[in-house]
Amino acid sequence: MTADPADDTRTRILRAALDLFAEHGYQRTSLRQIGERLRLTKTAILYHFPAKEHLLAALVEPLLADLERLLDAAQTQPTERARWTVLEGWVDVILAHRRPLGMLYHDIALVGRGDTYHRLITIAMRANDIIAGPDAGRRERVRAVQAVAACSDPVVFFTDVSDEVLRADMLDGVRRLLTAPTADAAGPPEADPAGAPVRPKDPAAAALAHASPPDAAPGGGAAGGGAAGGGAAARRRRPGRPPALGREQVEAARRMHAAGTHSVDAIAATLGVSRATVYRHLDGQ
Repeated sequence: MTADPADDTRTRILRAALDLFAEHGYQRTSLRQIGERLRLTKTAILYHFPAKEHLLAALVEPLLADLERLLDAAQTQPTERARWTVLEGWVDVILAHRRPLGMLYHDIALVGRGDTYHRLITIAMRANDIIAGPDAGRRERVRAVQAVAACSDPVVFFTDVSDEVLRADMLDGVRRLLTAPTADAAGPPEADPAGAPVRPKDPAAAALAHASPPDAAPGGGAAGGGAAGGGAAARRRRPGRPPALGREQVEAARRMHAAGTHSVDAIAATLGVSRATVYRHLDGQ
C-alpha cells in the first residue's frame, strides 16, 4: 500500500524533529531549522503541527497509547497477576520507545497542561493503583510509585546498556523493592522492659538475632565464659583478627545487604564484628 503523501510528510517532519531535538535540544530547535532540513517552508510544517509543542506531543503519543493498552489488559486480571503484568509490560514499553523517551525525557513537561499532560497523569495514577492493589495503605502506595520509577528512569540514565541487560536489572530492582520487608509486615512494635516501643525487626535481622554467635560454646555460653555472661561475651569483639561469622549469620547478612535494608556498618554493629569481617564474607559471595 502506498502511503498517503500528507501522512508521509507528517512522518518525515516528526523524524527530522526528533533528530534535531536530540542534537540541539527541544528549546534550541526552531521550526525553521526543521523546515530547512526537509526543504519545507515553516508554513508547511505549521499546516501539520500548529505549534512546536504539538510536535512533542505527537512524538510522545505512541508511548502513551502503548501504556494505555497495557493498563487496559492488566485491569481484567487478578491482583497479583495484574501487578506484574503492568511492571513487566511497563519495562518493555519503555524500552520499545527508548530513543524518543531518552531524548525527550526532560522536555515532556513542555507539552503544558493540555490533553497530553492529563493523559500522562491518568496513566501514572492507573498504574499506581494496579501495582498497589485494592485497599492498599500508604506504604504500599508509596512503593507502587517507586516501582513505576524503577521501571522507567534507568532507561534514560543507562543509555550504554543493552535492552536485554537493562530489562533484567530493572525487573530485579523492582522485585527487591516490592518484596523487601516493611515494619507493617514485621508485626506490631515490640516493647522493652521499660515499656518503650522498639522498632520491629525484619526477617533478616531476626535471623541474625537468633543465629548462634560464632564463638559460642555448645552449652550456650561463650567459649571460656559462663552461661550468665555468654551473650555479652559473644557480642564483644576480641583484639586481633575479627572472628569468623557463623553460616546462618553469613546468609542473613548477605540477604540484608542484597535487599538494601541495612548498611555494612549496621550489619557489623548487629553482629559485633568489624566492617572488614562483614566485607570479607560479602566479597566471598
